[in-house]
This record gives sequence, C-alpha cells and structure tokens, in this order.
Amino acid sequence: MAGAVAAEEDLRALFGQSAAVFATFSGPDHVLERANPAFFAAIGADPAHTGRAAADVLPGGHDQDFPRLLDHVRRTGEARTGRDVRVVLGTGPDAREAFFDLTCEPRRDAAGDVVGVRLIGVETTQVKHSQRLMAEHRVLLEQIARQAPLAEVLDGMARCIEDLVPQELLVSVLLADADGRHLRHGAAPSLPAFYNEAIDGIATGEGVGSCGTAAHRREPVIVTDIATDPFWDDFRDLAVRAGLGACWSTPILARDGGLLGTFAMYHRVPRVPQEIDLAIIRVFAGTAALAIERHQNELARQAAEARAEAAREELAETARAERELRAEAERRADAAAELAAQMRTAAAVQAQAPRPDRCQLGGRRGCAAAAELKVADSWGDAAWGCSVHVEEVLIHVPSVFIAGEELGGLSAYLNR
Repeated sequence: MAGAVAAEEDLRALFGQSAAVFATFSGPDHVLERANPAFFAAIGADPAHTGRAAADVLPGGHDQDFPRLLDHVRRTGEARTGRDVRVVLGTGPDAREAFFDLTCEPRRDAAGDVVGVRLIGVETTQVKHSQRLMAEHRVLLEQIARQAPLAEVLDGMARCIEDLVPQELLVSVLLADADGRHLRHGAAPSLPAFYNEAIDGIATGEGVGSCGTAAHRREPVIVTDIATDPFWDDFRDLAVRAGLGACWSTPILARDGGLLGTFAMYHRVPRVPQEIDLAIIRVFAGTAALAIERHQNELARQAAEARAEAAREELAETARAERELRAEAERRADAAAELAAQMRTAAAVQAQAPRPDRCQLGGRRGCAAAAELKVADSWGDAAWGCSVHVEEVLIHVPSVFIAGEELGGLSAYLNR
C-alpha cells in the first residue's frame, strides 16, 4: 500500500499541478493591460511589465508562437485555441522552453470592432516533459524486457534524463561489486572521461563522496554544494576540474535489499532538489534496479547453464574413458589368455624333449656345468641350462619361463 501511495505521489510530482493563467491585451502591439499572478510566474515576468507590448514582455519578441497567436485573433476576429504553444523563457544559457494550452478570444468595443485579445490558459510544461519522460521510460522497460545489454540500457537512461529535464544535469550510474565494497563505472555519458576513470572502483563508506556514502548508508545523500560539503573533501579538486557544483546520489537496491549500485544526478552549480527532481530519481533508480537485477539474473542463468554443460561434458568424457579402459582391459585379458595358452602348449611340447647332460646356454664358449633346468618361451623354443645361465636368460630375454619336469615351471626354479 505504501509503495502504491509513493508511486502516485511521484506521478503527481512529475505531472505537476498547473495553475490557470489570465491576461488581457489591447491594441495592435498587444499591450498587456492586466494579468493574474500565475501569468507573471509562468513567463518569469514582473508585474511592473503591465503596460508594455507582449513582444517586450516575452523574451524573443515576435519570433515566439505566443505573439503570433495574438496577431491571428486580432486580425481575424475569431477565437483560437493553441495546444502546447511553445514559449522560450530567459536568454543564453539560462533559456528554457515552456508550453501552454491557450484560448485567445477577441475583445470588442461597443461598435463590434476588435480592440484587444483576452487570454486564458494553463501551463503544460511539466505535463509535456513528463509525457516525454514516461515515453522514454517505456522504451527503457522494453529494452530491459528484451534483455538488451546492460551498458546500452543504462547509457540510454542517462541520456534521456539529461535531454528531457529542463535544467542541465549530468547522470551517472555506478555498479556495486559482488561484495558491495566498491563501485564500478556503469554509465555516465556526459561526465569527463578523466572523472569517470578516477571514481571507478571507489570504496563504499561514510564520507566517500555522495555515491560512496549513499551506498554505505543505503539511503539517498543530497549534497547541494560540493565546494563546502565534508563528504567531498577527498574529491573536491576532481569535482572542480570536472566543473561540478552539486551531486545527489541514491542507492540502487535489489528487491531483497542488496546493494546494486548508485544513481547520481550532478549539476554545474550548487542546487537544492525540487520535488520533481526527487520523483525522477525514485522512478529511474527503480528502473536501473530492474535492469541490473535482470542482467545479474541472466548472468547467473548463463553461468549455471555453463556449469551444467561442463558437468555433462565431464560425465560424457568419464563415460568414454571408462569404455576405453574396459575395452583395453578386455584386450589385455584376451592377450593374456592367448599367451597363457601358447605357454601351456609350448610347455607340453618341450616336456617331451630329451634332457642333455651339459648346459646349453653357455653360448659360443660353451658351459661344462650340468643341465639342471629347462627354459622355454611362448614360441616353442626351449633349452637346458645350469642355474647361473638360466637366471641370466630369465633377466634378459622377454617371455621366458622355466619348464621343469619334476616340480613344474617356476616352482622348480624357486625350490631348487
């Protein structure tokens, strides 16, 4: 319930409460005869301007839509309604555009001749700006829904706020590390590159500028004058180089209260936020939270899928290795069985060979020792020898076994 009330208040702050404006003009130059306070407040004029021509009351003079509307009504004698009539207020860097819904009616004398114009209307500047802001906000939500890259969403959000808000401001979004102890660059299209590089990775903590403090406190931190605020002692020279006079920072929080980052609005001069500024901060900080959480969830999903795929590949590799080991074991078993069969056959054949008197393993020099043991191999070759030469053969010749007659095979050698 509290969230719904807050959202309604934000919309009301964004759309504003317009007051009716009223003024009467006379003559071909549209001399201002009288007007209500809302008219003077809306165009930024002084009541002392009563008695002056409209072109002198409004900056920009006859180049404005407003005087042309008055001209048309006086010339034709017909009432006319203008929607979102654009008026430029102020001059130079302080100039801003305002919009009005106006109804202008001719004023006639007793003879029916047009002698002036009566104006009634309401200012629609906040409504028009808010409509544009909400349209851009819908675009951002659509980007988030289709999972556009986070950098693209945050950069687009920053630019749309900078373009649509009447006063000059610079938007920055910092992203919290996983441990919540440092803030990393997310988006800041209008801040100088050297400034973004300098604050990339700043710690979260009390007194660490507006953003570090807001992240630490988990609540908005409004610094209206960087030149005097102690939170900016360590960053004041950097802010002066970047031409920054105020910084309002709001933590971006996840639904579970975890820190996602900070959303900051910088101004060139010291400035106190108005209710519309706070409403914009709340709306777009929530949008940034949605984008960052969606991004983090997508990364977590991709990581989980990657782990699952790696586990599947590891399991498949284990299964392949197991199959190969089983096949190798079967091959080895078959080879061993075949070798054993060959050895049994060879032993049976050699058992029938007559025993010589002397050792046959002495080589060319011969050996006069008595023949004690018979050795054979799996190919069917056999010879009798003394214990010394038989031992040498067993060590140096592969696949040789003892084929004794009395005790049978290796037992005859071990028990000789």
